[in-house]
Amino acid sequence: MSKRIGLVCGSFHKQEVEQMLAYANDEAKKQGVTIGEVVWVPGSMEVPLALDRLLNNHDAAACLGIIEKGETQHGLAMGQAVIKTVLDLQLKHDKPVGLGIIGPGAEPHHIEPRLEPHARAAIGAVLDA
Repeated sequence: MSKRIGLVCGSFHKQEVEQMLAYANDEAKKQGVTIGEVVWVPGSMEVPLALDRLLNNHDAAACLGIIEKGETQHGLAMGQAVIKTVLDLQLKHDKPVGLGIIGPGAEPHHIEPRLEPHARAAIGAVLDA
């Protein structure tokens, strides 16, 4: 059975996440799965709502984005809340979700080397679940 995967992409770092999307599409193609709907959201805080909606009509989903390290703990708190909610949605829908969010706490030099591995791993995690 072929899986149909929905993707949620954070647009706050649009150029980098577009690169992640290209890697995710390539990985899905290599694995013989279909990328269905791709939903762009302003940032990581909007991921859960879009993910909840995507899981209603996809076999699985993956989230791609970046949460940078800031001067305060805001990114860490936000990242923890988003990741917990992603886990809750996975259980609610009984469908796998691949987490391709770099961070929280990513510094500029962390981002580029992680774009490809995080995007490919998010697709792979969905297929392995």
